[in-house]
Amino acid sequence: MRLLLNVIWLVLCGFWMAVGYVLAGLVACALIVTIPFGIASFRIAAYALWPFGREVVPHPGAGAASTIGNVLWIVLFGWWLALGHVVTGIALCVTIIGIPLGIANFKLVPVSLLPLGTVIVDSDHPVAVPQTRNGRN
Repeated sequence: MRLLLNVIWLVLCGFWMAVGYVLAGLVACALIVTIPFGIASFRIAAYALWPFGREVVPHPGAGAASTIGNVLWIVLFGWWLALGHVVTGIALCVTIIGIPLGIANFKLVPVSLLPLGTVIVDSDHPVAVPQTRNGRN
């Protein structure tokens, strides 16, 4: 079922949402200072391209820097990416077949607004978060 939903998602909205994230990532990387935003944007682009079977969990090592970064992200990139998810989600919910895809779009709004301090993991292993540089979780 995940494969079928992901293929339908890719055709109807996943490709275009991923393109939006890639464009935001390219702009962020071009500005040099916001390269961490670009990396987060590319990470979310991969998630927006193929979301079913994966989920977003908070990273236990995220601190104040990710909170400050999220505020800057909302101002620079997050609001229009979230708006894209809301508009696409509403459009998909108009049809019966598109309702699960619209709901998935609405679930992507929080990560499009607050990408820093989160990790994308497989749904089968939601507690498997990568270790930090010093080896602790």
